[in-house]
Amino acid sequence: MANGYATVSLFIIGTEITRGIISDKHGQLMAKELTTLGYHVNRVIIVPDDGSIGPLLRECVKETDVVMLTGGLGPTSDDMTRNVVAELAGVPLVQDEAAFAHLYSRIGERIHGANQRQVCFPQGFKVIENPKGTAPGFSGEIPVDVGGSIHTVLCYAMPGPPVEMHEMFYNRILPELSQFVGHEGVGRDEFSCFLTPESKLEDICGECALDSILWGTRAQEHRISLYLNGGSAETRNEMAKRISGRIGQGLLFGGDVETVDLLSRDLEEKHMTMATAESCTGGLVSKLMTDREGSSAWFWGGIVSYANEAKQHFLNVSPDTLAVHGAVSGDTVLEMAENLLRQSDVDFTLSVSGIAGPSGGTEEKPIGTVWLGFASKRFAPVAVRLNFSSYGRASVRRRAAVAAILLGYFYVNGADLLDIVDTWQYI
Repeated sequence: MANGYATVSLFIIGTEITRGIISDKHGQLMAKELTTLGYHVNRVIIVPDDGSIGPLLRECVKETDVVMLTGGLGPTSDDMTRNVVAELAGVPLVQDEAAFAHLYSRIGERIHGANQRQVCFPQGFKVIENPKGTAPGFSGEIPVDVGGSIHTVLCYAMPGPPVEMHEMFYNRILPELSQFVGHEGVGRDEFSCFLTPESKLEDICGECALDSILWGTRAQEHRISLYLNGGSAETRNEMAKRISGRIGQGLLFGGDVETVDLLSRDLEEKHMTMATAESCTGGLVSKLMTDREGSSAWFWGGIVSYANEAKQHFLNVSPDTLAVHGAVSGDTVLEMAENLLRQSDVDFTLSVSGIAGPSGGTEEKPIGTVWLGFASKRFAPVAVRLNFSSYGRASVRRRAAVAAILLGYFYVNGADLLDIVDTWQYI
């Protein structure tokens, strides 16, 4: 494979985008990252799922070194990316047996029929694994005749859903492109940022910028991925320290991590078990923890005690505590956590109770007020109050679950939770 690539063309495929139903963010994201690596992005083209990409792509490959496509890899008849690329490369579509076996292991007999299209690729192209979805991507070389001379264009095809495309682009494609001649010299570090709005993180990055370091962010469901590009490793590390100091202690971690990764690995290494008692999060903490394979080794179970009667019946919360302090209080979450610790005999429990909205808030306890309780066999119990900015009910519940897991990680490591949350500025 040649490695003197310089120019890139991006094709964003999706009728929902061309009709204005959703906006394109793939083009901006990829262009920024590729430019940082030293590539020249000479065009970003948005086309519908109607096959019109064919003529455009045929002309484009005459004037570019790399072409990247997102979308059109699904099982339906209007997902035509693989057909268009195969035709342009002058090769047939063939079924990849390894991809077929992998997809069959995930969806079984449903693979037969339309789904089988997702494991067919242009002959000679490499399959790119898609751990976040069912449609793999692929890459390969397209021979192009320009004035009687044949040159090859490197082609990457990715699925359109952001969670699938991001994982493939950042973890599989971008590292490959960074290794080609002329693009390997740019230092790059990745960080995971929690409980901080993306817009605020962007502002802080600008205020903490050092030398010629460029930064990029991408929003994920439970965190923001932050990328620092350029400069020396020491300078990037110093900029990350400055950012961490601005957003608050324990909200920025190096690498591609989730809060669940932090806590679950710690529990496994320490041979500890945990249980949860949830109110406003409705079981989301338990759901996130048990998303991890092998969680039965350290996750005992969870109790969703939404009504006061449920807190009394299942967790033995005192009626007097609820009457005097209310369900959303430090006293209540402490009783929830401590009583569950006794009932379950696990090593560590956490509890959550709050006001997610859109109604129910008061002057004393506005919407976004969340109390978290922690208890263990080793450390003294503690209750922590957080006041989340309200961007809607789902947002409060999601951030409360992330905060509970993150603080749970610090709690089992003996940290002072009150000191930590006192530094959190923008949740």
